[in-house]
Amino acid sequence: MKRIRLETKDICKYYAGELIIKNINITLRENELVSLLGVSGIGKSTLFNVIAGVTKPDKGQVLLDGHDITGQAGKISYMQQKDLLQAHLKVLDNVALPLFIRGMNKHKARLEALKYFEDFGIAGTQDKYPSQLSGGMRQRAALLRTYLFSKDIALFDEPFSALDAITKRAMHRWYLALMERINMAALFITHDIDEAILLSDRIYIMTGPPGKITAEITIDQPRPRAGEFLVSESFLNYKRKITELLAL
Repeated sequence: MKRIRLETKDICKYYAGELIIKNINITLRENELVSLLGVSGIGKSTLFNVIAGVTKPDKGQVLLDGHDITGQAGKISYMQQKDLLQAHLKVLDNVALPLFIRGMNKHKARLEALKYFEDFGIAGTQDKYPSQLSGGMRQRAALLRTYLFSKDIALFDEPFSALDAITKRAMHRWYLALMERINMAALFITHDIDEAILLSDRIYIMTGPPGKITAEITIDQPRPRAGEFLVSESFLNYKRKITELLAL
């Protein structure tokens, strides 16, 4: 069995005296893609903020490779729903920002970032500004920036939710193929059941309030999963089960 990279132990968080998430225990293993699936407002982003060290939990621990990183920002890369590309910077400098922050000189950082542009499907965009890119291309650039922050583990908070349905499906295919090449472990927030089944090795179901993990589902289908999987009996069975668990 693959080793555990990321683990939460009994995470609880209150806001204004109200318990938002309760006793959250999840794991992420090397090269694994795990989704956190639940309705909007259930506490998924609150949990991610705790894991990323942006917010301290009121109870519990976050472990990275067995080491306690609770409340420590900057240990795990975190891509939010908005791409957060800087409008005044060219794409290359946007992508290379994590390397600049680490103190790498700009020339070396740009060369290092540029090596990945083809793999991430944004070759030829390095001298453009974010406003000149499509939504899908902006998300690819943001994903590369996330990868350069931490090449082996990342959090993704609904990165494809702002895209139209056709672009979103194309991004799913591209993302799955990319994950096979770069071997990044990812914890992925979504409220899209189809997306969770298509992308994930495992899915945690989060219900509430307060938000808590009430089920874990393993998707026993090889990745990457082609479009025909979306209309297969196996896919429909997973979707039926998840819909029942979410009480939708």
